[in-house]
Amino acid sequence: MKVVKFGGSSLASGAQVEKVFHIVASDPERKIVVVSAPGKRYSDDIKVTDLLISCAEHYLNGEDASELVETIIGRYKSIADELNLSNNIIEKITDDLLSLLNGDKDNPASFIEAVKASGEDNNAKLIAAVFNHKGLETHYVSPKEAGLLVSNEPGNAQVLPESYERLYELKKQSGIIVFPGFFGYNTEGDVVTFSRSGSDITGSILANGIKADLYENFTDVDAVYAVNPNIVKNPKEIRELTYREMRELSYCGFSVFHDEALIPAFRAGIPVNVKNTNNPEAPGTLIMSARENINGPVVGIASDDKFCSIYVGKYMMNKEIGFGRKILLILEEFGLSFEHIPSGIDDITIIVRQNQMDEEIEKSIVKRIIDDLDADEVRVEHDLALIMLVGEGMRQKVGTAARASNALAAANINIEMINQGSSETSMMFGVKDAVEKKAVQALYEEFFAEVKVR
Repeated sequence: MKVVKFGGSSLASGAQVEKVFHIVASDPERKIVVVSAPGKRYSDDIKVTDLLISCAEHYLNGEDASELVETIIGRYKSIADELNLSNNIIEKITDDLLSLLNGDKDNPASFIEAVKASGEDNNAKLIAAVFNHKGLETHYVSPKEAGLLVSNEPGNAQVLPESYERLYELKKQSGIIVFPGFFGYNTEGDVVTFSRSGSDITGSILANGIKADLYENFTDVDAVYAVNPNIVKNPKEIRELTYREMRELSYCGFSVFHDEALIPAFRAGIPVNVKNTNNPEAPGTLIMSARENINGPVVGIASDDKFCSIYVGKYMMNKEIGFGRKILLILEEFGLSFEHIPSGIDDITIIVRQNQMDEEIEKSIVKRIIDDLDADEVRVEHDLALIMLVGEGMRQKVGTAARASNALAAANINIEMINQGSSETSMMFGVKDAVEKKAVQALYEEFFAEVKVR
């Protein structure tokens, strides 16, 4: 039994939905179909979720949103018209949306949650109607009906453990199930959404819940690439990845998968296959617990920018019990989370997202560290990019760091910092934002161009 998830670009038009139908109908093991809201049909288009958020804000502000409502309904209607559906489903979607928009607004955050989640919910109803119209027994199932319970953290919901036993009952349903992604319900019965791209999370949760043999995630690329194709032209496709490798790559900029999405599947040991809706015959990328290290020490290179480092130097720091904890407590007081902490015997560097600090907060943090911890030096470096080399094979291969450092040096790129993860699955290099792309290109050439033998 397979759980299959389709992203917004796969469901943006009638032609795309037609492809989705044939993919599902071609394999009787594809039992549960998780859908996103309709995405962009072309580069300048607007996603339905973004339209819904704007619409909800208009209603909260008492502003006229009739054009937005018409545009949203029009997106569903264009798909229904392309596929010759009756107007009944559009009337239902219209009634459901207007009922939400004219409902209780006493809790604005909860109101926006319900409205933006309706993109997936109404699209699931539409897709179920399409499948039935084409002769495939299909049932729309809501997260509430299925028992998908989540924590009450709007925009960052976490699945509650008791959900899994309830979701297992979905195996008993005949035909195909179409399930809306992106949201669940808290114990009070209110809609709560996952973070953006949360339909990936829903698919992973359902795969865990029904103990699926495979979770297929259909998107608009043939595979996960070894590097961002916007930086390197025609990059190598990755055929196999471990969960840990994909998690590391997702964290540092890979957009194919939401970085939380794999956790439920990983915990249940369910492999994930990333495939292309527009080329379903392509093998895609298989993500699993373990793989043969047959493609070199590095499987992928990811990068992300807009970081800064807080460098703290103090003689004999290593002898001072609790020094690191005290620094982190100061950051906690200012509401900062950290990303990496490379350290030495007399110094420590904390990497944080730059958008967490304005100039005033930065000055206050520096002053606190100097005053409270009697630091010899505190220095903040801005505009850093982190580049992550990822690969299980690095644990068995000597010289990976040297190869990377030499490649960056040959490209005349200064390394601001180096940090290797304790799992030895990843290696992080910090460089200035301005040379991020050049650095990624240099590393790709070193590890992937014509598969160099060392």
